[in-house]
Amino acid sequence: MPDRPLRLLILGAHPDDAEFHAGGLAAIYRRLGHVVKMVSVTSGDAGHHVLGGPELAARRRLEAAAAGEVIGAEYITWDNHDGVLLPTLDVRYQIIREIRRFEPDLVLTHRTNDYHPDHRAVGHAVRDASYMVTVPNVLPEVPILRKDPVVAYMADRFTKPCPLQPDVLIDASDHLETVVEMLSCHVSQMFEWLPYNQQIEDKVPRGHDERRAWLRQWFLAHRAGPMTERFRPQLIERFGPDRGRRIVYAEAYELSEYAAPLNDSAQKHLFPTGA
Repeated sequence: MPDRPLRLLILGAHPDDAEFHAGGLAAIYRRLGHVVKMVSVTSGDAGHHVLGGPELAARRRLEAAAAGEVIGAEYITWDNHDGVLLPTLDVRYQIIREIRRFEPDLVLTHRTNDYHPDHRAVGHAVRDASYMVTVPNVLPEVPILRKDPVVAYMADRFTKPCPLQPDVLIDASDHLETVVEMLSCHVSQMFEWLPYNQQIEDKVPRGHDERRAWLRQWFLAHRAGPMTERFRPQLIERFGPDRGRRIVYAEAYELSEYAAPLNDSAQKHLFPTGA
């Protein structure tokens, strides 16, 4: 591996997907001095029960940028509409351009079996772009990469038709508070839309500190905790009984066969843990 900062690109479907699914690894990268860029392939302009369209997109763009600032990472949102994304050639080209220009060592994205059609569309588009980033006659105006980056899928809870099979597990426990802080920047989502959608809006406190404490509890109960327990046997095998049982926040990743392979040495380099 080259002796230079690593470059991590997270391609999510919506503003907040990157930190919700991979915030721990992003925080580890930044603590180690590596470069992180988070991209929302859609503008998020459908994700609310009161607002919508350009007004919501502008608000979510600011929320995403603020979340990136928590760890010192660039966070951008594209202009594709939320809720109607398809893995079209145009979206594939957008992703090829981004990967070529950013030159990542590691790309993280959604699986193609995730619950949201936008998530599935991004996963398909990244898969279809993976090899094409090396082909000179595809988008010849953008310099090619001489080799694919490593691509990995972020974990979700869905098991049909195929559950995630984790190739990599990281201990993100030390970064739980940072991830909660990043998520708390998405006020329109964490304290408005998602509680409304889940019919728990009456549970959301009003004060900033109270809201953050509530969000931490919610994230542990509905994301970090269940995901960690799901992979507890593998965590014990990976980290040993003592540490494996103490982990409260783990992230799991499945490697894509459509991009660069990953040997044990490269895996330890690209997926540092406990930093």
